[in-house]
Amino acid sequence: MSNSYRLLVKNAQQVVLICSDGEKYLTKLGMQNLSVIENGSIVIGSDGLIKAVGPAETVNAEFSEATFDKVIDASGMCVLPGLVDAHTHPVWAGDRVHEFAMKLAGATYMDVHRAGGGIHFTVERTRAAAASDLLTSLSGRLVRMLRAGTTLVECKSGYGLELQTELKMLQVIEEARRTLPINISSTYCGAHAVPKGKTVAEATEDILQVQLPRLREQMSAGTLRVDNIDVFCERGVFDLDSTRSILQAGKELGLNINFHGDELHPMNSAQLGAELGALAISHLEEVTDEGITSMAEAKTAAVLLPTTAYILRLPQPRARDMLEAGMIVALGSDFNPNAYCCSMPIVMHLACVNMKMSMPEALAAATINAAYALGRAHTHGSLEVGKHGDLLVLNTTRWEHLIYQLGGHQELIRYVVIKGDVVHDNDKTSDL
Repeated sequence: MSNSYRLLVKNAQQVVLICSDGEKYLTKLGMQNLSVIENGSIVIGSDGLIKAVGPAETVNAEFSEATFDKVIDASGMCVLPGLVDAHTHPVWAGDRVHEFAMKLAGATYMDVHRAGGGIHFTVERTRAAAASDLLTSLSGRLVRMLRAGTTLVECKSGYGLELQTELKMLQVIEEARRTLPINISSTYCGAHAVPKGKTVAEATEDILQVQLPRLREQMSAGTLRVDNIDVFCERGVFDLDSTRSILQAGKELGLNINFHGDELHPMNSAQLGAELGALAISHLEEVTDEGITSMAEAKTAAVLLPTTAYILRLPQPRARDMLEAGMIVALGSDFNPNAYCCSMPIVMHLACVNMKMSMPEALAAATINAAYALGRAHTHGSLEVGKHGDLLVLNTTRWEHLIYQLGGHQELIRYVVIKGDVVHDNDKTSDL
């Protein structure tokens, strides 16, 4: 056995493991009682996986003869798992700052949509954009997310609504996966809206007969890796029947079901997701009590998006009711031209203040439960032996500061580490 390792983070005031028993998700009580080691150390091997995590004296003694490519003395600092952002739309061209002004003046999301704005505005710009330009803007956005502590992010297509642009978007996500350190879960979201000039039936037919077959070819050939399938199930967008047929077809391709439901109107999306064995449903601002019960029973995660409810002034998702019912609650930034937020620490803060979650609940929702929603809980979302060595080192003695200090992550996050490599070193002295 080699005695050389990639990274030792030693003597941290706190190491927040999240969980320590191989749990795939946390609910109710588990979310309130996170696993935390006071004065801990963590070792990451040359394969990028966690080899040991525990009390500093135990780990330091066990590895006293070992050599490390890098050692971080985290005295007076905290170590957390890298954050997981379970819902983003980061590939697009043409910003929508003018729509923010319209919304502030009282326009609703659907008003903007009908005025030719919203998704359709972005679709036109994204269809016209060169793949290289989309990759440049995507890479910049992903780096911002990384600096704010996100080490695993879900990235959706969905601003093409036709084969060529949807494939272009997925290829851009694939290229980012290959060239950037951040971990990516890729989602085909061709059913994000009904394209102009098509009926719901025609759009559904195009996805089932044209887009998904081509996706299958590219996935089989190994040129494209796609993990999840998403549909915007909403009145005036895709109804329950279309949603069911598209999600079912995606499931047959081996994709995880992870879709937008019950955002603006109660659609019974939650029951549909539970019936199809969906891994996750996002939004759920208008979910019914029956929907909550069926999702809790089916172990379908709720991906809640505090930024969207905040920006659109929608009713807040019923996080407390969901938690009480034993649901698996996760968080996402919903980064998109309508809700421009790259920061999971801000998302956690909003979840606490507006959705009445506690800080431990919000952190669990942005780590292990978000990883579960992406089918990655076996490798990400907690600091346990055998998982990826993805972590944050915070320049503070208590982890809660990451949530408490609104917008303070730039100063708090000292290092971002992915698979044992320091991918962001926020050394403030170098700016002086």
